[in-house]
Amino acid sequence: MSSMEEVDLKQANILAAGANKKSVRIVNGLGSMMGSKSMVNVDFEKDSNMDYLLERDQQERIKYSNVRHISEQPWTLNNWHKHINWLNMILTVIIPSIGWYFALSGKVPLKLSTALFSIFYYSLGGASITAGYHRLWAHRSYSARWPLRLFFAIFGSSSVEGSIKWWGHSHRIHHRYTDTSRDPYDARKGLWFSHMGWMLLKPNPKYRARADIEDLANDWIVRFQHRHYILMMAFSAFILPTLISGYFFNDYLGGFIYAGVIRVFCIQQATFCINSLAHYLGDQPFDDKRTPRDNWITALVTFGEGYHNFHHEFPTDYRNAIKWYQYDPTKLIIYCCSFVGLSYDLKKFSQNAIQQALVQQQQKKLDKQRSKLNWGPPLTDLPVWDKQEYLNQCENRKGLVVISGIVHDVSGFLTEHPGGETLLRAALGKDATRAFNGGVYRHSNAAHNVLATMRVAVVKEGEQQAIKFAARRGEIYSAKKAQ
Repeated sequence: MSSMEEVDLKQANILAAGANKKSVRIVNGLGSMMGSKSMVNVDFEKDSNMDYLLERDQQERIKYSNVRHISEQPWTLNNWHKHINWLNMILTVIIPSIGWYFALSGKVPLKLSTALFSIFYYSLGGASITAGYHRLWAHRSYSARWPLRLFFAIFGSSSVEGSIKWWGHSHRIHHRYTDTSRDPYDARKGLWFSHMGWMLLKPNPKYRARADIEDLANDWIVRFQHRHYILMMAFSAFILPTLISGYFFNDYLGGFIYAGVIRVFCIQQATFCINSLAHYLGDQPFDDKRTPRDNWITALVTFGEGYHNFHHEFPTDYRNAIKWYQYDPTKLIIYCCSFVGLSYDLKKFSQNAIQQALVQQQQKKLDKQRSKLNWGPPLTDLPVWDKQEYLNQCENRKGLVVISGIVHDVSGFLTEHPGGETLLRAALGKDATRAFNGGVYRHSNAAHNVLATMRVAVVKEGEQQAIKFAARRGEIYSAKKAQ
């Protein structure tokens, strides 16, 4: 019979990258605002042709076989500036540094009214990133009406983290290629790299990656925000908080510094913690094959995004925290919006699937601990003796006893036996199965475990009995002879 047809991996990757679709092409003036254009500028009109993609990859391999990309070259006094992504350096380091200088030097004093407004405005931007950019657009964990989507697009822009299109595409690549060289913020490269280094340094184009974002391109709000992102970012991040602080608190400069520059810095750093701390601090209750972790500290600074191990296992669940006491305000925002019809189709993985992951990981940890302990030789490693061989061995070895079809050498345990040496000596050379299993003592699990370390052989006539006895300790054997 011919083998079953397998999935064509090349075609499957074309589908996963969305390269089979002729999607709407949307651009803005500076390409991708928070990343290298060479890494994230997806031109579906050309890239939908896989032959073109393969040809381009081959050209780059040839190009960089002789001339290494700047990311592969050592840092020197002559080339250090070429390693840096200067747009991101300006947006995430230089501008915030100027803001902190004016704040810490006392040149721009902080008014209480401006401080409170800054915290409020910070919350709007943070929620727009977590509930909007992340859970709505990047993961489609729920659906939203256009007023809520527009709100997230406007105030998400105020966080200066790039457009929805760019952010969503990068994040889908992160989930598709977690902990690989194609992961934009690969945690394996260190805490600093996953936090900010990936943005401040020019990435290697050989690790270019793509994900299907046709749904984003089909959203008119995503298209509008991406085309006009520069203006929306400048207005919502800096101009609007300045005008509000000036009009209501007579504090234009304070509004610009605190509600604008420093607020942007704080919300960027909080978001970066999802890529860094959430892959380093905490537990892995659902799976430990990859780096994401659950940690309440990270959740506090990221509007509830700190339960990252759960999120990577169940990415389309609109929740990050599944227990009532875990901090996840983003979940509550989405849930509350559903009451007024702004959000709907909130997705949750079944409790059965969640419990399966928990149990599997617990079992994995138990198996790891179990492997470090001496459970005695497995039956398959023991010789098989018939009854006569056992009797012959007893003539030369005085400490042998049979229990449940397994021969044990208890000579070293005679003086240690809790029931006394006399009782144990009375069983030597005999079958003590009934006595051991309740006839005299109803032995504990510890007794079974100690006994297992004394195994020397299996009695041929009691092989099935031995397998059943071992199964009660969690050992699994086939019905084959133990030899």
